[in-house]
Amino acid sequence: MMIKRKQYLDQIRPFIGKDIIKVIVGLRRSGKSVILEQLKEEIGSNNSIYLNFEDISNQPLCTASSLNSYITSIIDKETECYYLFFDEIQEVKDWEKVINSLRVSHNTDIYITGSNSKLLSGELATYIAGRYVSFTIYPFSYKEFLQTSNNLSFEDYIKQGGMPFLSSINYDFRFSKQYLQDVYHSVVLKDIVKRYKIRDVDLLERIIVYALANIGHCFSATSISKFLKSDRRKVAPETVLNYLRACEESYLLCRFKSYDLIEKKALSVSEKYYVSDHGLREAVIGSNLTNVEIILENIVALELLRRGYDLQVGRIGDREIDFVAGKEGKKIYVQVCYLLLEESTIDREFRSLLDIDDNYEKYVLYRHSSFQGDYKGILCQPIDEWLLS
Repeated sequence: MMIKRKQYLDQIRPFIGKDIIKVIVGLRRSGKSVILEQLKEEIGSNNSIYLNFEDISNQPLCTASSLNSYITSIIDKETECYYLFFDEIQEVKDWEKVINSLRVSHNTDIYITGSNSKLLSGELATYIAGRYVSFTIYPFSYKEFLQTSNNLSFEDYIKQGGMPFLSSINYDFRFSKQYLQDVYHSVVLKDIVKRYKIRDVDLLERIIVYALANIGHCFSATSISKFLKSDRRKVAPETVLNYLRACEESYLLCRFKSYDLIEKKALSVSEKYYVSDHGLREAVIGSNLTNVEIILENIVALELLRRGYDLQVGRIGDREIDFVAGKEGKKIYVQVCYLLLEESTIDREFRSLLDIDDNYEKYVLYRHSSFQGDYKGILCQPIDEWLLS
């Protein structure tokens, strides 16, 4: 079932018709192409050109000169405006040059997608500095997930994640697992191995599996290096860091740094990684329902990103706040847990929040709890309800 991704369309809509390039980025197959098509449909102009550069028929256009020649042969300079929609633009060599040329020399409104965060650095910054606005697209939220079928539960979302195509196969786990494995290998081979010219694919996959197994836990490149050494794979921490960075730039993993809430400063150690779609974790290593607490944390992290927050991991001495989320000069603090039943668990989850000396909102999100309502001014809410709020 195709759904309107209203949250993203609402973000992009104010920039339609403005002299600024709209850059839509995110994990491969997370729904960027659909949003591009929905924008094209909403604009509804006859003066529109849509090209997907992963379509083999468009391969002859994958250089700056050939693409420029093709587009300028179509565009009528007397026409009020041409709307250009370019999907997976990174497949075009020196694409930045042609995009800038089309923007400067013709009356165009340009929308592009890509599967790598480097799309927004290097050449792009040189050619069109200050002339683009970017939007990061994530797989389906829990709310969007429920809109695709009447027969889905929160447990289904925990297990299968939110890759949009799964709705086309009715979330049949036999097929969805195979599809998610294919997505994973596509991201690894096309967006990471090929783009970063990685030779040791086995090492890369070992590092990714380690990260997927340890989402929500603090670890470093050095700790992975030591782990691999115990497995008779000698690798320098710098190499591990480069591989993790490639995964991050390809939107497979999200990295959050730690912040000392007492000293009011960022920490250079104790980073956390989360996966952009927890269904990929299930497909690669399984056990999402067994490791439900870290999956819940992953789900909350991605939802906070969808809602426009910048995230850090909070530190108060040796204690941790799962997320310090900032937006528009304000903060919220969020703890995530599966069971909030025993007194010791309740004390652990609330004590760190109570020690924070400011008036920003504080949340404890849980799956099951022995009590209802707030706790000493801290907002308590079931995770699935919060996701739908």
